[in-house]
Amino acid sequence: MKPTKYGGVFEDSHTLDKIKKEEEETLKPDFWNDKEKAESTFSRLNALKESYYPWKDLISEIDDVSELIEMYSSEEDPDLEAELKAQIDSVIERFKPLKTKALLDGEFDKNNLFLTIHAGAGGTEASDWASMLMRMYLRWCERKGFKTEILELEENEGGIKSVSIKVNGAYAFGYLKGEAGVHRLVRISPFDSQSRRHTSFASVYATSEVDDSIKIDLKPEDYRLDTYRAGGAGGQHVNKTDSAVRITHYETGIVVQCQNERSQLMNKEMAFKMLKSRLYEYYRKKQEEEREKNAIQKKDIAWGSQIRSYIFQPYTLVKDHRTNYSTGNIIAVMDGEIDDFIESYLHWQKEE
Repeated sequence: MKPTKYGGVFEDSHTLDKIKKEEEETLKPDFWNDKEKAESTFSRLNALKESYYPWKDLISEIDDVSELIEMYSSEEDPDLEAELKAQIDSVIERFKPLKTKALLDGEFDKNNLFLTIHAGAGGTEASDWASMLMRMYLRWCERKGFKTEILELEENEGGIKSVSIKVNGAYAFGYLKGEAGVHRLVRISPFDSQSRRHTSFASVYATSEVDDSIKIDLKPEDYRLDTYRAGGAGGQHVNKTDSAVRITHYETGIVVQCQNERSQLMNKEMAFKMLKSRLYEYYRKKQEEEREKNAIQKKDIAWGSQIRSYIFQPYTLVKDHRTNYSTGNIIAVMDGEIDDFIESYLHWQKEE
């Protein structure tokens, strides 16, 4: 059976022709003369291959299973039936992530991601909650094979006040864009000597890394740039020099920080990338006249604005308030198993 368009992303002849054309470009003698163009070509080529070969292999496997079912449909063999069931289950498991990926068709879905977590109302409880969310996302990234880099980390008693993470990987933004919002925790506090139940909050910002083709006009009078001495990990050099960078954008009030690199110049470059990413998202939402609904940075990190609740007591439940998807396996969720929430959000977004 010849593969045809499937799941909105697979097209046999057209996609294969594009792959061959891009591969021919990479073989030209002067290909690397223009490094930026070469990297763009490889990016397109990898995206095409990712949208072609996994579906091609899956459809081939479906065809094989279909032929076996047709061939042995009249036989009653428990061992054969069990083997076919195992193959069908394998096909379903391979189909699930491809189906989710087919929903990632936004302009910047394929890009890297800047993920920022801020502790909200709840004091020490909220700081601990922010650190729990950080671990959840780092575990998810680890499972997906994405590379993460902590750009800024502000610790305080009980956990963290804020953290900014860069996630590098194909479709990192597309997968995690739906995590932006306020996350609510309900549990018996480990910090309360009377073991009372507490509610705490943390906010998550998810913005796409934007490339140089996206022009964000930044004038010196539009922002304030501060340098300061970084704390925490990084060795003696980091702690003895003003290498950390903080940029405050006056009009929007957006603040970004980077202290991960030893060089102030490198921290400054990364901070401006983060700022451009946040500004692009800010103005995009403003142009769509949905700023009040979607601009999470203007919402209180408190009751009534949460997108998801995580309840440890008196029962266990994680529920997304936009999609109504929920699960009782809160331990697995906190260990990074959030794919079902991601998929349900992407379907909900399509319907909206």
